[in-house]
Amino acid sequence: MGNDIDKLRNIGIIAHIDAGKTTTTERILLHTGQIHRLGNVDDGNTVTDFMAQERERGITIQSAAVTCNWRGHQINVIDTPGHIDFTSEVQRALRVLDGGVVVFDGVAGVEPQSETVWRQADRYGVPRIAFANKIDRVGADLDRTVAMMRKRLNANPVVLQMPIGTDANFQGTIDLLEMKALYYSQDGTFEVREIPATLLAESERRREAMIEAIADVDDDTALAYLEGHELDSDTLRGTLRRLTIQGQAVPVLCGSSLKNVGVQPVLDAIVAYLPSPRDVEPMTAETLQSGERVECPPDSHAPAAALIFKIMTDPYVGKVSFLRVYSGTIRRGDSIYNSSTGRRERVGRLVRMYADRRDEIDELSAGDIGAVLAFREAKTGQTLCDADYPVVLEQISFPTPVIEIAIHPKDQGAAEKLSVALQRLSEEDPTLYVRTNEQTEETTIAGMGELHLEVAVDRLRREFGVEAVVGAPQVAYCETLTRPVRVEGRLVKQSGGRGQFAVVVLDVEPLSEGSGFSFENKIVGGSVPKEYIPAVEKGILDALQEGPFAKQPVVDIKVSLVDGKYHEVDSNERAFFMAGAFALREAIMKGGPVLLEPIMRVEVTAPQEYTGEIIGDLSSRAATVSGIDSRGAGVQSITANVPLARMFGYATTLRSNTQGRGTFSMEFSHYQPTNEETARQVRANVA
Repeated sequence: MGNDIDKLRNIGIIAHIDAGKTTTTERILLHTGQIHRLGNVDDGNTVTDFMAQERERGITIQSAAVTCNWRGHQINVIDTPGHIDFTSEVQRALRVLDGGVVVFDGVAGVEPQSETVWRQADRYGVPRIAFANKIDRVGADLDRTVAMMRKRLNANPVVLQMPIGTDANFQGTIDLLEMKALYYSQDGTFEVREIPATLLAESERRREAMIEAIADVDDDTALAYLEGHELDSDTLRGTLRRLTIQGQAVPVLCGSSLKNVGVQPVLDAIVAYLPSPRDVEPMTAETLQSGERVECPPDSHAPAAALIFKIMTDPYVGKVSFLRVYSGTIRRGDSIYNSSTGRRERVGRLVRMYADRRDEIDELSAGDIGAVLAFREAKTGQTLCDADYPVVLEQISFPTPVIEIAIHPKDQGAAEKLSVALQRLSEEDPTLYVRTNEQTEETTIAGMGELHLEVAVDRLRREFGVEAVVGAPQVAYCETLTRPVRVEGRLVKQSGGRGQFAVVVLDVEPLSEGSGFSFENKIVGGSVPKEYIPAVEKGILDALQEGPFAKQPVVDIKVSLVDGKYHEVDSNERAFFMAGAFALREAIMKGGPVLLEPIMRVEVTAPQEYTGEIIGDLSSRAATVSGIDSRGAGVQSITANVPLARMFGYATTLRSNTQGRGTFSMEFSHYQPTNEETARQVRANVA
């Protein structure tokens, strides 16, 4: 189809692990004609789970992009992971998407990772529709799921459907807008019938509740409803589209993706309620020359601006750079400017992605998503633009890794091969940190969890042919300071001949948790020439990689360059680099240094009779229990914050305490200062 931006939808399928995202995506591809034979997650033959690790484990590890067409609309779909270890894949997808389909397990309702992805979508202002999946399962309850959406997500769900039948007798849905019944066959086709007399009163009650939910946030609907006017389906649909795009309502549908029930209405809802690129606020960028904020209009004739949101390594073509075009058009053969590196790159091959398959295309216009093959220097978060109008789009922020392992090749001959492979993996995955201790020459990789690192090591072996020896998982601690300080960093070596001279004065202050690093140049005048200021910042960034207190990364600080000195002959970039690093290390030691440890949000679900044992065990792990909720049918959910260092081996303990009937999920919550004993142990281990 042509590039009609109003008929373009960029959407992500997001949810907790095992809610049915990949199965739902597979059914979407079937009904839009992209595939003609259904794959199954358990059989390891779905389109979007194409990695060997995904097919073996039955989980999604990296997001996959596919494109399909429905009712004259082009839909770019990104199927995202549900496991918390791969949350960065969800984050970068949400950064470039215009809408989302949040899939909920109709039995479990709103689960921990559901909350995480919901908050991520809130942060990026992504409008959503919800799909309550697995309504055919025993214990499924649409009303409970909707109530959990209100309570846990602070959402305004507008329920558009009602199930026909329960459990194994689930046959279809009632469309509360059109007041028609949809009965499904095994192949996913459906027949539209009149609502059965036995369900008519209940469906009318639910239609009233649907209108009331819309009226709660829309004055025109409220007025018409109170005055007794009949609200037709087209009017309600138009109002609901506007409310959904504004983030004031979430249309809710239900079905069973595995049984192929309810998928076509989800596609209809994507077209009807989720925005086109023209319906959302234009992306803003900073001009390279002045730093002025400008809009990137969704116009194919405007200057080009695109964001690289994902890098994938292909053994045959090299780097595959996924990008979202916000304005202008990128054509095959163009010379495009990378404003993040200051270099041009040629667009050799432009493709539209279908998971691991690619279709060559001639151009990508404003609003569209595609990929460029074989860019040499591309990295996640970089901006591609018109060289005559250079701009920088907002970077994508990623969470800090919380767990690390030491890694080295099985034999010395593979050392260089391991180094290259780790570099490629870290380019693909911004939450995989690779560090080498220059003193011990030990290499460590840090990530979001044990599964994350396990998959990385497995990929080293399979994709890069590197056999590696790994150590036991360790907690990834961080350092920060607790009070502001002013320090001076000096490098003065002048003993005849060309010397080294640089002096910098820094104000260093702590920031709130999760703020990262901020650098500001406050020098007025020439005490440090402007050509040396980037070198000062680079020196500071280098020193942040390994702090002086416990040789851990330094986080959550602001550094201001306030003064300095230079020498016309002996000053150079290297001298100012070293002076910046010296000053930062001194600031940490003078600023009340503390060691920070990751605290995990843990949710344990188990039969009620095991609650006492679970809470007792969590308390022994220094946990702070924050809530106990009933999940129905004698099942309780216990939520707690626990230091990650105390959670190794928890799965085995939980199985033992609950006779194998308990499950848990764990996600990073925040960093907090460790106690003195832990800090002492960490410092002793790295001494």
